[in-house]
Amino acid sequence: MARRHITAMAAALVSAGVVAIATTAPVTAQQRPQIETTKVDGTDNVYIFRNGNHQAMFVVTPDGVIATDPVAYGRPTGGQQYVDEIKKVTDRPIRYLVYSHHHYDHIAGGKAFKDAGATIIAHKRAKERLEVLKDPHTPLPDETVDTSRTITLGGTTVELSFVGLNHSDSTLVIRVPRDKIVFIVDLLPVGRMPGRGMIDFHPLEAEDSIKRILAMDWERLIPGHPDSGGRLGTKKDVQDQLALLQDASAEVQKLAREGKCWEPAEKELKLPKYESWPGYEQGLPFVARRYCGLWGRGT
Repeated sequence: MARRHITAMAAALVSAGVVAIATTAPVTAQQRPQIETTKVDGTDNVYIFRNGNHQAMFVVTPDGVIATDPVAYGRPTGGQQYVDEIKKVTDRPIRYLVYSHHHYDHIAGGKAFKDAGATIIAHKRAKERLEVLKDPHTPLPDETVDTSRTITLGGTTVELSFVGLNHSDSTLVIRVPRDKIVFIVDLLPVGRMPGRGMIDFHPLEAEDSIKRILAMDWERLIPGHPDSGGRLGTKKDVQDQLALLQDASAEVQKLAREGKCWEPAEKELKLPKYESWPGYEQGLPFVARRYCGLWGRGT
């Protein structure tokens, strides 16, 4: 009876969108509130903001805050909720908002940050795309990055790097050198199968991007979608993702040269080494389809 009572209370908290600063106690996915802000262990000023299955990183400095990705697609109040969460942590102004790439599920909802006085930064191709699409929920960047840019604020450095085509043509790797942390969205899921993110993926170029990321000096990776247990990624996770892509590419190449792209390849592709990964069954057809585009059509 007590257990049912606790479960009902947890469900009510989730539906109400109650916000919590996470503790170190383990929390199951069913118990997690819709919105949650967590300080990254071992850091003085790096935080993860999560809204449902999307998350972003923000860094607090004595002179202000550097935030990333509003993650408010389909959530009309999501941008303001993120701003409000930052205000619970610090009264310092939000100086910058960095878009990780141009996909709306991560960057819609920036108006609240503009209203708070933030300068929005993105890759130059993100601005080009957003200018054409004119999404009302996604303010245009004020400043753009070509290959790299360093933001220094209040004694903290945050590096923005474009490492080539991969999940998109505008993805930035966002690194906090002092804490050896990177924030990378969609290109590198942690311990799980990629899925719909393969739709506009650049397969061969992505392998080069991942190798460049592995060569950077970092130890922990904050992904744009949380691991089911809230775990941060490691270089081993990145190496595993690279191996998955290489294995999938080789298998679909064989199927394509047998004339089996699209539908036969989607049905026949199996990657047993990865079948224990979360999302394997759902994600495999997306992987097969994208590599059929490469090996069956040359695109």
